[in-house]
Amino acid sequence: MNLLTLLWRNVLHRKTLSLLTIMSVGVTVALVVFLLLCSDGLEKGAEKGYGPFEVTIGAKGSATQLALNTYYHIGAPTGNIPYTLLDEVRKDPSVDRAYAMTTGDNYNGFPIVGMEAEYFLTRYGADKQMAQGKIYEKLGDTIVGSHVASTLGLHVGDKFQGAHGLVKGAVDDDGDEDEHHSFTYTIVGILPPLFTSDDRAVFTTLDYAWAVHESQKTEKKEVTTILVKPKTLLGAQSIKTTYGQMNNVQAIYTSKAVADVVNVVDKGTQALSVVTVICILLAAGSILLSLVAAVNERKKDVGLLRLIGKTKTFIWVSLIGEGILLTFIGLIGGLLAGHAGGYASREAVFEYSGLQIQTWHFMPGEGWLIVGTLLIGIIASIGPALQAYRVDPLQLFKS
Repeated sequence: MNLLTLLWRNVLHRKTLSLLTIMSVGVTVALVVFLLLCSDGLEKGAEKGYGPFEVTIGAKGSATQLALNTYYHIGAPTGNIPYTLLDEVRKDPSVDRAYAMTTGDNYNGFPIVGMEAEYFLTRYGADKQMAQGKIYEKLGDTIVGSHVASTLGLHVGDKFQGAHGLVKGAVDDDGDEDEHHSFTYTIVGILPPLFTSDDRAVFTTLDYAWAVHESQKTEKKEVTTILVKPKTLLGAQSIKTTYGQMNNVQAIYTSKAVADVVNVVDKGTQALSVVTVICILLAAGSILLSLVAAVNERKKDVGLLRLIGKTKTFIWVSLIGEGILLTFIGLIGGLLAGHAGGYASREAVFEYSGLQIQTWHFMPGEGWLIVGTLLIGIIASIGPALQAYRVDPLQLFKS
């Protein structure tokens, strides 16, 4: 009988306990993999979440709220600022590009964002072509993100009506769903996958909000945010200082606001890490319990193997190998389950948080996870192996 066959029969001899051990290892590994996927998605999303727009100008309020609403389409805007401020910003010698954004409506829960078409060229480059159709040119034209198009089954030429508010089913003061029945949008293009939160937004001309909400007079025109690409880092500081001193206006460093959000999420991840450590200890305990339960049987096996002249290496591997085999099976199952879980939940996670999970790729942290899991299996197997190996085979068979 070869070693692998011996190990496999030992595992099958106690099916229930072996299955519980494999499941405990698998669940732990899957949890760690899912956390790694979310952390990886968060880091990549933070890196490219705001493009070259290092300064963001909006109404007074929370800086993180302003950044999340502007670039990740999460939460409500902090308020509105005068449209006339855009001309002042563009005349600033420290400003390379500046674009105004209007928001406040939704279509089936996806935000409708008014944005100048040049924004896409500045943020994503000239090499990003429309997946279908063309960019919008006049009031009522829209382009939709790839996630919106695939989720709602939209095509170029489709028409729809938006609703007030940033969530589906928003109601007006009378308790009725506040839809803008008098204003119809036409889809003229579909964006390619951009792998940012823009994938889950509907874009149209900047003036849509004024037309829908009947704010046609110049002095009443307002925008939600101004996205600013400074010429230099020193220019960014000058822009923030200049416009941050205005009444009811704030100017923020976008990178700092996003970093604050990442830090908060990291603290939450650290709390989950405590739960993960507990799961790891439980998995190690399951391996130890499985092998301790088999010690008496292993004593007879070891005695027989020693009497027939098997080497110490063979005997030791046969003792420790069972724990390693259980750990390895659980590890492989956990890796597959973690990536499969990430794949299955990617749409829900993206729609809820704007977090892109790239599921089927090997992350650097998984290498440490594999090594650590196998080490835990080996360490948990050593104690029962020593207990079985120390038995005198002659005394065992005499008894």
